Amino acid sequence: MRLRKRRQCFPSCSSIHRVDEDEVYWRRKKGGQELEWPHSSTHLISQLARCFTNAMVGPRSWIGGLFNRFGKRNEKFLDYTLSPIQQQRLRRLQERLQMPFDETHPDHQKALIKLWNIAFPNVVLTGLISEQWKDMGWQGTNPSTDFRGCGFISLENLLFFGQNYPVSFYRLLFKKDGNRATWEYPFAVAGINVSFMLIQMLDLHSEKPKNLPGYNFLKLLGEDEEAFDVLYCVAFELMDAQWLAMHASYMEFNEVLQVTREQLQRELSLDDVHRIQDLPAYNLLYK
Repeated sequence: MRLRKRRQCFPSCSSIHRVDEDEVYWRRKKGGQELEWPHSSTHLISQLARCFTNAMVGPRSWIGGLFNRFGKRNEKFLDYTLSPIQQQRLRRLQERLQMPFDETHPDHQKALIKLWNIAFPNVVLTGLISEQWKDMGWQGTNPSTDFRGCGFISLENLLFFGQNYPVSFYRLLFKKDGNRATWEYPFAVAGINVSFMLIQMLDLHSEKPKNLPGYNFLKLLGEDEEAFDVLYCVAFELMDAQWLAMHASYMEFNEVLQVTREQLQRELSLDDVHRIQDLPAYNLLYK
């Protein structure tokens, strides 16, 4: 199967969603080069697993390097005052960030099973360690190994997505929209990467965010305690839209996340965004 890279807009909810041509064109010149993906290749499958593993761990993580380039702090945002409600909600969110996923914790086990039942309500899960997990896009038979880079909050994000926006959740899980690549991104592991990307983009590990996206996000958090979880759903949808617009395959996953991050940063900076629902990309959840 041949996939041609060409300039295109992803499904729009606003003119701001036009993908920059330089971004779509992989940020490097490839002329008329085409990609060919064989229908079966154990070598490519192992590459895919390493690609997503390295996203979360390892000193040469391609996602870590990507986020570091865009995570520079701006002195302008070092000195500002949070409202009491912003302080309270930011503290609660940061407490969630500190919780690792514990495969021996009954509540964490129940949450993982709940996610399975949302994704596959008519399929009985045979166990917490099972080949079935790969159908959801986990790297192996034990999903707990994929939470190393982000913790329990990434599972909470996936659960929130499935419970609150089930149509969008299923659309992405089963890759229902557009012309899909032969080698698609694994849904669950991609979801963990989206959580990680947002945490870094918003500088949530700092006492209070010290960059513009994080500063703007706190305004939204002051209006809605679930702003981070909703933003996650928006970001996942936007990532998939960019994936389709860029005719991406798994080797371009980091490029897609970079474009997604930049688009979210632009939208968070819009003057008329006062609630999470004001983000232009929010409408993607209801397309």
